[in-house]
Amino acid sequence: MFHKILLAADGSQNAVRAAEKAAYMAKLENAMITVFYVVDSSTSKSDVLLEGDRGAVDERRKQRLAPVEEILNEKGIRAEIKILKGDPGPSIVKYVNENQFDLVVIGSRGLNSLQEMVLGSVSHKVAKRVQCPVMIVK
Repeated sequence: MFHKILLAADGSQNAVRAAEKAAYMAKLENAMITVFYVVDSSTSKSDVLLEGDRGAVDERRKQRLAPVEEILNEKGIRAEIKILKGDPGPSIVKYVNENQFDLVVIGSRGLNSLQEMVLGSVSHKVAKRVQCPVMIVK
């Protein structure tokens, strides 16, 4: 049923919990997981200011995903990592819809009610716009 799974990850604890659920779903169907990390403009700027060197920036981004990679490796899940720059919500939606995924697994952000009302969460935007089932993990 779910042979091609996209796991949206950003290095947060919610992403680690989402990785656990994605690994569980992948194990059921021997599925492939694409770990998808979108670097937004503010994160990109702070990475460059903190590190300065392009190689160090890339390494820092990979380190953010290390806990997720570790979970998938421990469970023997086939996975690939994609890191793109852009606005997370629309970037995830575009990539999922263009590549025909069977399932998206994403952590909830836990915005307060005012922020969520004004901005909306990435997980909510993704759930509304992708053309496949979405699992939002708290």
